[in-house]
Amino acid sequence: MTEVGRKTEKKKMTHGGRNLVILGVAATVIAVVTTGASLVIYHNSGDIYLDRSRPGYLPDEEEIEEEGEKEEEYVFEKTGKLTMNVIEEYLEKLQVEVRAVDEYEKPFDESALSDERLGIPSSETE
Repeated sequence: MTEVGRKTEKKKMTHGGRNLVILGVAATVIAVVTTGASLVIYHNSGDIYLDRSRPGYLPDEEEIEEEGEKEEEYVFEKTGKLTMNVIEEYLEKLQVEVRAVDEYEKPFDESALSDERLGIPSSETE
């Protein structure tokens, strides 16, 4: 190879790395701009307030009323002394849940995923 051929080959290799960096920066800028635009649209459209997966979402009025009607569930203390009374109370509450599970006639039947079994209120008016 001649010197001219080597020089052009070197130039091609150095431009390839530069082009790769430019491509990476351009892709990052495009990603940031499109993500920013989608978040602005998401916020301005009001859909951000409908997203139930966010902690601290605003519940519907119906949900607030239903929460007041629920019976209080047993909560096992995460800290404190572990005494025989605490263990007996926990086992007693656990047995209630075990009995409820044992009462299922066909636990692997398709009715196991029914709205009634899952505790989902029916959308039909009664």
